[in-house]
Amino acid sequence: MPEPPATKLTPRELEEHWYHNVYRGDQMKQLTLRAVLMGGALGSLMSLVNIYVGLKTGWGLGVAITACILSYSIWKGARALGLAKTDMTILENNCMQSTASSAGYSTGGTLVSAIAAWMLLQNQSMPTGLLMAWIFFLAVLGVTLAIPMKRQMINIEQLKFPSGIAAATTLQSLHGDHGKLPEGESEAALDPDAAKKASRSAKSLGFAALFGGLLAVVRDILGWLPEVFPIFGSAAAKYTISMEPSALMIAAGAIMGLHTAVSMLIGAILCWGILVPIMHDQGVIQSLLYSEMVKWTLWGGVACMVTSGLLSFALQWKTALRAFSGLSSIFSRKKEKTDDPIERIEVPGSWFLSGATIGLIGVVVIANVAFDMPVWMGVLGVVMSFFLALVACRATGETDTTPVGAMGKVTQLFYGAITPRSLPGPSRQNVNLMAACITAGVADSSADLLTDLKSGYLLGANPRKQFLAQACGILFGTLFAVGAFQIIVPDAASLGTDKFPAPAAQTWRGVAELLANGFDSIHPTAQMALWIGGAVGILLPLIAKILPEKIRWIVPSPMGLGMAFTFHFFYAFAMFLGAIIAVVLEKKKPKLAEEYTIPVASGIIAGESLIGVLIALGAAFGWF
Repeated sequence: MPEPPATKLTPRELEEHWYHNVYRGDQMKQLTLRAVLMGGALGSLMSLVNIYVGLKTGWGLGVAITACILSYSIWKGARALGLAKTDMTILENNCMQSTASSAGYSTGGTLVSAIAAWMLLQNQSMPTGLLMAWIFFLAVLGVTLAIPMKRQMINIEQLKFPSGIAAATTLQSLHGDHGKLPEGESEAALDPDAAKKASRSAKSLGFAALFGGLLAVVRDILGWLPEVFPIFGSAAAKYTISMEPSALMIAAGAIMGLHTAVSMLIGAILCWGILVPIMHDQGVIQSLLYSEMVKWTLWGGVACMVTSGLLSFALQWKTALRAFSGLSSIFSRKKEKTDDPIERIEVPGSWFLSGATIGLIGVVVIANVAFDMPVWMGVLGVVMSFFLALVACRATGETDTTPVGAMGKVTQLFYGAITPRSLPGPSRQNVNLMAACITAGVADSSADLLTDLKSGYLLGANPRKQFLAQACGILFGTLFAVGAFQIIVPDAASLGTDKFPAPAAQTWRGVAELLANGFDSIHPTAQMALWIGGAVGILLPLIAKILPEKIRWIVPSPMGLGMAFTFHFFYAFAMFLGAIIAVVLEKKKPKLAEEYTIPVASGIIAGESLIGVLIALGAAFGWF
């Protein structure tokens, strides 16, 4: 995957170098019906995983690499059974992962955060048609706003987008592909070692998924396992200090890493082992139902995450400046000749204008009619979305981290200041929450598209066709993810429970309530927790920044620390165990860990989540 030396060539020379030395989108199949259908199917399934995991933990899994492995394995199996005549080309699989990523990730992030928070605030479900329209227009807006950024950030500046590189590398490994093909060849020669490694990864992922699914069946259908194991005693179990019979969180911890997992455990001990018992003894927390306890605990945790996220965003000011300094380059490109081969394959500006117009009208109309947002505030939210997405995409390109949470909080704070006080309290909450939903959703979709386009750029794909694959994923994701979400979470009472604590939604709701109703609306002890949590969220990153790099790991992650205040102790404990297992395996068997940790952990999460979702759907239809 050769990239041209960005410092030695002009922008035009960079694009021509790529076109002549890397591009092969006209030499092999790319945007095919089977690629889109496979991506839509896999992305729809992974959207269920992300909804399930998101409602439990507040975070989502990357879809692209898992989809690549599954698609490759499924197609190889179909070939072996005589159900398919040819393998997918590497560019078909790249289009497939774009569709899957769009369907499974970019359309579902707001469901478990802003939409779930809206349900908690309003104590009702959003009508299915309204929700589908809202998610669809947000995704359209996010994908199209990324169009003018692509050539500047990927073609010219050569930003890394590490997840895009990882997906491209995975596809090259699976296909034994080493770059542009000689003239006349339709596929690269398959590397036997790469094929064997890909087969082992696929098998390990499959067996792990089977294990996770069987565990869910044994626990949730057969009832052979208790809801929790009170391994720390029955008294501690009242405060969620126990162990859940689940492998999902253990697998999540293996992927998450030791530093964040340890930070979560520290936060969980502080919250559920010390503060909650004290507040219960003093009568501040009157019920030991999780849904009641978290109404107090979330304030300190939310404040810690919000202030640390905003500080992290502020510390990336150089990234923001680079983003805005490149703004003129994005829109000042001279019009090329119509017969220019590069213009022929890049996404045209007319698509950007059309998509942005459609997305803007759809978002502003829905925000006004359904969420009482004045038209001018809706338009302002869309305009802000472009600039925040610009920063988010650059941050993703440079660090592989999309600051979606920070984007939402920036918008919530801004709209908290400008929203007219004449609006009723519920309307102020709606405006605050859904304005943040616009900016966060758009930033998430934009960064997801550019990550996929980076993969295609490295593989020599046609960006216009890959954009169309991503757009197809929006349709799959909107229909499947929204429909499943409405069944799994039929009402607000399903959220903030032992089964679905919905930590991301708790965070979004808490900020919206606080900005709409003021500090006096919460208990004095919660106000104190909020101030302390906010201070901790600022101090920890600053301390880590001034410490030598070798000992920086001793400072807990404020995001991990704060997140532990929004879900049960046994979640944090299980993730800590998973991180420990991964570290020990890496130390003892490094080659084994490198090859199997991610596939096995991803398989367990996918298997248990999918079966968990099917069980929830079955319960909704009265099958269980």
